[in-house]
Amino acid sequence: MPDYCIVVFYSEEDQCYVADLPDFEYCSAHGDTPEEAVAELMIAKKAWLEVAREKGDPIPEPRYRPAIYQVA
Repeated sequence: MPDYCIVVFYSEEDQCYVADLPDFEYCSAHGDTPEEAVAELMIAKKAWLEVAREKGDPIPEPRYRPAIYQVA
C-alpha cells in the first residue's frame, strides 16, 4: 500500500519547519529541523487515524504526489 505524501517547508513567520499531510485535513506539525517536524507529524498522523477510526470517519486514500521537476 502506498503511503501518504509529506510536505516539509520552512516557515519564516513561525521560524520553524512545518511538516504537513495534505491528504489529512488539519494534520501538520512543526520542529526546529525537518527531521523533528516529520517525527512530530508521525505522532500527529497516528492520533489522527485513531480518532477517525473511533468516530467511524473514512480514512482517505493517498492521492497527493510531489511535483517532479528538473533543475537546469
